[in-house]
Amino acid sequence: MAAYHDMPQQTATTEQAWLDAFHSGDRACMAALYEGQFDVVDRVVGGILSGFDRENVVHEVFFRLLSDDGLRREFHGGSLSSWLRVMARNQALDHVRSRRFEVPLSEHRQARSSGLSIEDRLEQRTHVRLTLERFRSHVLPAKWERVFVARFLQQQDQPTAARSLGMRRTTLAYQEYRIRKLLERFVLRREKT
Repeated sequence: MAAYHDMPQQTATTEQAWLDAFHSGDRACMAALYEGQFDVVDRVVGGILSGFDRENVVHEVFFRLLSDDGLRREFHGGSLSSWLRVMARNQALDHVRSRRFEVPLSEHRQARSSGLSIEDRLEQRTHVRLTLERFRSHVLPAKWERVFVARFLQQQDQPTAARSLGMRRTTLAYQEYRIRKLLERFVLRREKT
């Protein structure tokens, strides 16, 4: 079944039948939707994201369509492609906003594998630990202590840290961002002296 707006000269009855099948999540209708609209969604998301994020968001759009009756019922007719474009764009932007403050642990791992000798790495780690402890005791506000420990000392990823601390990931990300800015200023001040 093709989306009714893409078929020439359809009657109102055919349009309503397609819309009813879409709203009910009819398997054949949803399969045709996925095949017919995948490229549309992929192009929109690909204009904002790339790599795994792009793939995940594209599949999230279709997963939501398959699993959420209320979402399907928000479409009342007209251009399905336009409606999907808006939905895909919003989903991609939400993804970008949710990841804005996250710093991947892979960046930290790259720094570790820099090719330094064992002695140099130990000295570097000791220096980093001392700096973090000084920062923690002299600069870090008490209200951000738990986030600092989870993200900087235990090096938990953001979703895990948020769950373990019982807070929203966006709250954790904001606090982490503020901690990073304070830490950056603290380190830069110490390097100048």
